[in-house]
Amino acid sequence: MPGNESHYKMEPAVRKKWRESKNTLGQNPKKAAVMALFYPDANQLTKLLLILRKTYQGVHSNQIGFPGGKVEESDSDLLFTAKRETYEEVGVFQEEVEVIKELTEVYIPPSNFLVKPFVGLYKKPKPFKIQEEEVEALVEVPLVDFLDKTNEIEQRMTTSYATDILVPAFKLNGYTVWGATAMMLNEIKMLLRRVL
Repeated sequence: MPGNESHYKMEPAVRKKWRESKNTLGQNPKKAAVMALFYPDANQLTKLLLILRKTYQGVHSNQIGFPGGKVEESDSDLLFTAKRETYEEVGVFQEEVEVIKELTEVYIPPSNFLVKPFVGLYKKPKPFKIQEEEVEALVEVPLVDFLDKTNEIEQRMTTSYATDILVPAFKLNGYTVWGATAMMLNEIKMLLRRVL
């Protein structure tokens, strides 16, 4: 697994400073899980599903991410969390997702979440149904664009917790994808490059 090596390549400088000066184990992080869902479109082209989150009072407002969310008490494990949240946010039934890989956890300092990503295949996709309270839009990324190195960029960002920071990112479907999502995406990208 490329793990942290792949994460650090897409890590904002502000997070690197935090990582070098603090211990995540002392933060008592909340747990969450997400699903990187790959599927064929009507033309049998492989796509990766991302979502644009709603604008709200919080550190991840209006950001691109994977379907997913925090662990609930009734969840049996992190994989169940990822599947449950994927169903709730985009309407994909749990039994229709074939999970092929679990990835390296990513700690998110601003929200104090430790996130477990999973990679899943949705071989016979049906129309997605978004959870309107949380999801603003679907971002369906062609695999060929995701793998295109020219879509790796650096961009200055201002967030709820940092001003004018330079971040490594992916430019996908016109959106800047950065932070924890970009770190997870880079691990997926490094794994795919080993087999493609």
